[in-house]
Amino acid sequence: MHLNPYGEDAVNLAADLANRRPADAGELADRCRAAGVAVEGPVTPDDLDRVGAALDAWEKVVDATAEHERAALVNAMLAAAAAHPRMTNHVGTGWHLHYRDDGQPLGAVVSSLISVGTALHLAGRGMHRLGRCAATECTTIFADTSRTGRQRYCSHPCANRDAVRRHRARGVPPAG
Repeated sequence: MHLNPYGEDAVNLAADLANRRPADAGELADRCRAAGVAVEGPVTPDDLDRVGAALDAWEKVVDATAEHERAALVNAMLAAAAAHPRMTNHVGTGWHLHYRDDGQPLGAVVSSLISVGTALHLAGRGMHRLGRCAATECTTIFADTSRTGRQRYCSHPCANRDAVRRHRARGVPPAG
């Protein structure tokens, strides 16, 4: 039996979906499949709405500044998802844990994944490990999965642009 890495995979999926919200149910299904989520059954506009509501709640977790507030928001998400662990071998790749009942619509599955994954990510890696890019012009959400736990930017290009901006703001004359 193996344990799914719900924390990292789920928060990365949440960040991806929150940063670029799916336009329709088909796009939601495609992006979930690409992230490794088993999509069983048809995906409907109701699923898109449920995921949208879960992402709205998740963004409040991301933007919370105090640990107790962040924990309370995650706990509310967990209660709304009403997810519980169960062993499954639904795709024939080996027994593993899922935090959902069989046959749930995709919206409920993604809501459970995001809430449980966020709880595992924050409890396992640190309550500060979700954020928005520190670059002034960027609001991209990221899940800090770095070894050091000090990620401040969504990407290397944003970190480099911000470093150049800070350098120029100091008014250091060019070498030469």
